[in-house]
Amino acid sequence: MAVSDQSIATGTQLDQLCINTIRTLSMDAVQKANSGHPGTPMALAPVAYCLWQQFLRYDPEDPIWPNRDRFVLSNGHASMLLYSLLHLAGVREVSPEGKILFTPAVSLDEIKNFRQLGSKTPGHPEYGLTSGVETTTGPLGQGVANSVGMAIAERWLGEYFNRPGFELFDYNIWAFCGDGDMMEGISSEAASIAGHLKLSNLCWIYDSNNITIEGNTDLAFDEDVAARFVAYGWDVSHVSDANDLAALTDAYHHALGVKDRPKLIIVKSHIGYGAPHRQDTKEAHGEALGEEEVKLTKRFYGWPEDAKFLVPDGVRENFHDVMGKRGRQLNSQWKALFAKYSAQFPDLAAQFERMQRLESPDGWDKEMPKFPADAKGIATRESSSKVLNAIAKNHPWLMGGSADLYPSTKTRLTFDGAGDFEANHYNARNFHFGIREHTMGAIVNGMVLSKLRAYGSTFLIFSDYMKMPIRISAIMEVPSLWIFTHDSIGVGEDGPTHQPIEQLVTLRAVPGLITLRPADANEVVEAWKIVMTLKKEPAALALTRQALPTFDRTKYASATGVARGAYILADAEGGKPQVILMATGSEVYLCIDAYEKLKAEGIRARVVSMPSWEIFEHQDAAYRNEVFPPDVIARVAVEQASVLGWARYVGLKGRIIGMHTFGASAPLKDLQKKFGFNSDAVAQAARDQIGR
Repeated sequence: MAVSDQSIATGTQLDQLCINTIRTLSMDAVQKANSGHPGTPMALAPVAYCLWQQFLRYDPEDPIWPNRDRFVLSNGHASMLLYSLLHLAGVREVSPEGKILFTPAVSLDEIKNFRQLGSKTPGHPEYGLTSGVETTTGPLGQGVANSVGMAIAERWLGEYFNRPGFELFDYNIWAFCGDGDMMEGISSEAASIAGHLKLSNLCWIYDSNNITIEGNTDLAFDEDVAARFVAYGWDVSHVSDANDLAALTDAYHHALGVKDRPKLIIVKSHIGYGAPHRQDTKEAHGEALGEEEVKLTKRFYGWPEDAKFLVPDGVRENFHDVMGKRGRQLNSQWKALFAKYSAQFPDLAAQFERMQRLESPDGWDKEMPKFPADAKGIATRESSSKVLNAIAKNHPWLMGGSADLYPSTKTRLTFDGAGDFEANHYNARNFHFGIREHTMGAIVNGMVLSKLRAYGSTFLIFSDYMKMPIRISAIMEVPSLWIFTHDSIGVGEDGPTHQPIEQLVTLRAVPGLITLRPADANEVVEAWKIVMTLKKEPAALALTRQALPTFDRTKYASATGVARGAYILADAEGGKPQVILMATGSEVYLCIDAYEKLKAEGIRARVVSMPSWEIFEHQDAAYRNEVFPPDVIARVAVEQASVLGWARYVGLKGRIIGMHTFGASAPLKDLQKKFGFNSDAVAQAARDQIGR
């Protein structure tokens, strides 16, 4: 129908008007920015409209309603599809404090400002920046893997909180994805574990348009995706035409009826649908259509050719009266149910409300262990295990697992009732991610986005496999927790393939990520106290395989100094230090040994333990100068990792004892001797610095 006929638009005509509004808003925004991906929003507009208008359990006036369905746009380059939906549905903005505002999440002016500095419509959807965006997407495969974490979270929430007559949690997770998502390995990992866990609350809608940036997918991708997902244990259905609303409706009804496995709907679409010269071309994927092509496409849609950012009368009202009405009713019913639930189960209701605020329960730290001085000591992975279990026992929504390594990372929750999260056994807190580091990271992010305190663990060397979800957790400012063990050449005989060298540097380079490498068991306790209070920062713990001495805190400073990132562990007696020795983690005890040797020689040394550079840099200048007096220029840093970054603290003339090559396969003591990690070498470096 032509837009000029909008006044009589009803039923199918009104549906088509809404669909074409989504398309033209997307086209106009990309064209005005002269940047973006118009083709997929044009193709998927009917697929998204049908889902949102008929099926999505979502209240635009309360976009953080806990039992809402989650919609994830994994093919995030199609961001204008989501922004158009948020605008037309009238989704409200949410303040950083979680208050629902009366302003729109995405105004028409924001759509006109697509991809521009300071807009709420960036090139790819960003969680926390734009209300209604459930997760940051763009790097392909991340969104669908996040959706698995969201589905896991819903299953756990339902098992933990639901009671007879009180079905608080029964929402679904819908994720749009494309050919690029299907090619990324993380999607295979995520689909595999979702099938294993029989997550029937999860549905992926796969836009199979056979086009990527380089051209037709035949260039590199011709597998049978349906057969692949059947093998994963998914239900698979097909829609042969993305414009067929009846077929889409049937497919969504079918998906909701499948109760024993996740669902994949494969939709065949035409990228750039309606563009006479760009439909089904790679140019429709990543380029603006051009003014003339936009006009021709609008003519095909029956749209005024010169109208820009047009929202015809009746479109917003249609969303409000159908999708909005359904969401308001469901939300109102849920809130009434939660009020009764709160009266009958006040403790559970209080826990839920704390969870929503990213707060820990009262008494979460009441059983924290204390570690006496011990020259032999304990590996920090072992002390971390004791601390983790002490916290988790009193913190019901702290949970996680490892990429098939919990016997090594020591991250298993061992107290009664912790259990193993498996298919149809969802009230458990130990997760087995399998040897899937990449998707583990993205799943953890999805769980944290659902307000759980989730962690994933593996060897530090394998943090490389999960760099993208670590980075995205920092971009989203969510408190995902990464536990990495085997943090240095202390891995020993496993050799250079398993000995992390540059990994600490790469973690410290991530803006907003807090990296902590504790030096002994009591620093581990303090590190956990820090990470459990974080609300907007993810954290990475780097822990040892080998035992480390537990320092005598009556002789040396309290481990509470960890809270400031770096602190004076041992100080010079009788005056200002002549030399400062600094280290993290397993190398701090080498500095302490060297300190005692220098002290016996009458040399005034200071030892600084630096578990977290990031936290230290957040301290005021007065404290930083107290720890590192600018006029003490004799300095030695020690770390069994890349030396990159240490010049900031030792100066250009300071000495760094670190790794300049990869490691080697040998017992730890032999490696320490080969690479100069012993207290004699540290003491000699200190003497050299003083005499320089």
